[in-house]
Amino acid sequence: MSSPAQADALLVSRIRRRDAEAWNELIGRFEGRLLAYVEGRTRRRAAAEDIVQETFIGFLTSLPNFDQRRPLEGYLFSIAAHKLTDFLRREGRRPTLPLVSQGSEASSWEPAGSARPASSIARSAERCRFEQESLSAAIAGQIDHFRRRGQWDRLQCVELLFVRGWTNKETAAKLRIGEQTVANYKFEFLAKLRAAVRSQNLPKEIFPELYQ
Repeated sequence: MSSPAQADALLVSRIRRRDAEAWNELIGRFEGRLLAYVEGRTRRRAAAEDIVQETFIGFLTSLPNFDQRRPLEGYLFSIAAHKLTDFLRREGRRPTLPLVSQGSEASSWEPAGSARPASSIARSAERCRFEQESLSAAIAGQIDHFRRRGQWDRLQCVELLFVRGWTNKETAAKLRIGEQTVANYKFEFLAKLRAAVRSQNLPKEIFPELYQ
């Protein structure tokens, strides 16, 4: 493997070992490019940030099936394209992106065709419903876990990060804990969501990134 490929493989291996620092490194490397790519299509910063966050969650969820021979950047952009396409459909807008690319860079994505049959709209709405229900169940289970164990600091941390959209630094300052602790809580929460979603044995078309 080339040096970049080796670096990606090492990073993914560290994330699989639940190395919070590796997770922060992944976000630091790709968040900006993914955000620029998505915001260029949505023209809405807040929506773009949500989609990028869903992209990282999708990556973590699909991690057990990730083939390390596949370019990491291209894989992340393919997940972002899935999430962006679903967002545009929910908004009632025609997606201008395919679900696969010709390369790993954002500029290499090709326009999709113009026709979209009614049956695909129905399938998209159904898939959206399944996604929402599965994620809601996973999140509710984790919140209940926090409450039963009295882990209010973790619950507050998750709320600030994912509901209010605060950064790790802002969350750490508000809760008066270290940024590394925030990163650890975030990584643990996402890992448990991934496990909870996978345990539901959903059809492949609900979360396709699980099977790529």
